[in-house]
Amino acid sequence: MKHTRRTLLAGAAALALGFTALASQAADAWPTRPIRFVVPFSAGGANDLLARAAAEGASKVLGQTIIVDNKPGAGAILGTDVVAKSQPDGYTFLISAAGVISNSMIRKVPYKDSDLTPVAMIGLAPSVIIVPANSPYKDLKDFVAKSKSGAGLHFGTAGNGSTPHFVEGLLTSKYGAKLDLVPYKSGSESVNAVLGNQIDATSEASIVVIPYLKAGKLKALATTWTERISAWPDLPTAVEQGFGDIKIAHWAGVHAPSGTPQDILDKMAAAVDHAMKDPQTIERLRGMGIEPIGGTRASFTRFVDEERTRLGEVVKATGMRED
Repeated sequence: MKHTRRTLLAGAAALALGFTALASQAADAWPTRPIRFVVPFSAGGANDLLARAAAEGASKVLGQTIIVDNKPGAGAILGTDVVAKSQPDGYTFLISAAGVISNSMIRKVPYKDSDLTPVAMIGLAPSVIIVPANSPYKDLKDFVAKSKSGAGLHFGTAGNGSTPHFVEGLLTSKYGAKLDLVPYKSGSESVNAVLGNQIDATSEASIVVIPYLKAGKLKALATTWTERISAWPDLPTAVEQGFGDIKIAHWAGVHAPSGTPQDILDKMAAAVDHAMKDPQTIERLRGMGIEPIGGTRASFTRFVDEERTRLGEVVKATGMRED
C-alpha cells in the first residue's frame, strides 16, 4: 500500500512538472498567432487611439499581428467581461481605463476585479475643464468661487462613474464647489452642450477639446492632470491653481486575464513600453493631445492600486452610484 501511494505521489509530481514544462515552453514560443486587444469603448476616442498605437508598436516587437477589437457597451462592462472570462493564454488582453477600475465600485458587474491583472500603462489624454467661449470665468478658481455663491452652475458628465463625473466629485467633495450635475450618454454630448451654452462646464479628454480650443469655440479653465498638456502648454493644471487633489485623466493601459503566464505578461509589458518610447509615436500622439507613457508592470500595478484607492474615496465621499 505504501509503495502504491509513493508511486502515485511520484506520478502526480512528474505530471505537475510536465505541465509546468509545457507552460514554460508555450510562454517561450509565445506569440505563435495573432493577439487581440479588446477595447471596451467605441472607435475614435482616446482609449481606442492609444490601443491602436500600442498594438502597432508592440506587434513589431513581438513579430505577430495585434488585432484591435472594439466591444463597447454598459460603460465598458461588456468588453471587460469578455476579457475577464477569456483563456489566460496570452492571446486576449483588455485595454483598460479609469472606468474599468471604478465600475465595480458603483454598480454590479459580472466579474471580479481579481479576474484581471495589470500588464502595462500605454498613455493618457489629460482631462480639460471647459466652458463656453463667451464664459466670464477666467480660471478654475474663479469658476469654483462663483459656484459657492449659489450661482446654480451646471456641470455635464458622460454618466455615472465617467472621468468627468469624478472631476465634478473632486471639485465638490474636496473644495466645496456647488454644482448641478447634468449626466449625458457620452463625453461628446456634454461637449456639444457646452458649445451650445446649454450647460456651464464639463471636462473631457484633451484630444477631443483641443481642436475647439484652437478654433476659439471653447475656453479652457484647467487641465486636471499633474502636468501641462504638450499640445496646449499655456493651460495651467488644476494643481498649479491650488487644487492639489484634482489629478485625473483619460488613461489607457493593458490588463490580462488572471493566470496568464508571468513570462508572457513581462514580454507584453516590454513590447508596449518599447512602442510608447518610439520617437515618431511620441510626436504623433502628443500632437493630438495624448501623452504616451509606457513603463514597467510594477509601475502600472502601483498606478492602478493608487487609482483604485483615490477613486474609491471619491465614490464614498459623494455617494456615487449607478443611475
